[in-house]
Amino acid sequence: MMDTMLSTLRAGLPELGVTIPEGADETLCRFGCELIEQNKVMNLTAITEPEAVAKLHLLDCLTVLKCADLAGKTLIDVGCGAGFPGVPIAIACPDTQVTLLDSLGKRMNWLEEILPQLGVSARCITARAEDAVAEHREKFDFATSRAVARLNILLELTAPYVKVGGAVLALKGAAAEEELKEAKNAISRLGLKLEKVLSFPIDGASHAVIVLRKVSPTPSQYPRRYAKIKQNPL
Repeated sequence: MMDTMLSTLRAGLPELGVTIPEGADETLCRFGCELIEQNKVMNLTAITEPEAVAKLHLLDCLTVLKCADLAGKTLIDVGCGAGFPGVPIAIACPDTQVTLLDSLGKRMNWLEEILPQLGVSARCITARAEDAVAEHREKFDFATSRAVARLNILLELTAPYVKVGGAVLALKGAAAEEELKEAKNAISRLGLKLEKVLSFPIDGASHAVIVLRKVSPTPSQYPRRYAKIKQNPL
């Protein structure tokens, strides 16, 4: 399992143009293997083949490193689930101060237990995104998220965490451009401005990172309760 994952990861890194510290590839794959093992007793991922974990979890998350200079910066992964993209970022860029945020206590307990065993430093917060923001509003250089919601919903949950001058880094699939059009109103209302969209072909599918710069403070009425955001997206 480890060998397959490692060889797939090592083959994919040059294609992405991403360089990671020595030994980080092994730590990434150890995390991938722990994920597969834990998934036998807890619903963490639908992706369980070692090669697919390397491509669709690890390499996909590392695309973020091509989109922003994270060194020495603070980053929050909103709705991190099983730790993506926050954990791969913490491993591949260890001087980034990573905070993992998710409302599901079981997942967060597992991350709090496994990350120290792997020598990975990240802060874990168990809370809903719209609740935790009260304590962490505009405290981070970057907010990132993957597979949480469509962009017009996602931005209301992530933008309030980002300092003016920072950015939201949203990982998306083939529908990235369509979601961007849908989110035009949300982008302007939340104090954001589209900077760039970078696309990466991974395993024959289109993966993209949408980079939205924070140009003004997010109005204090955002985020609303999640039910309201979903019912009436900006």
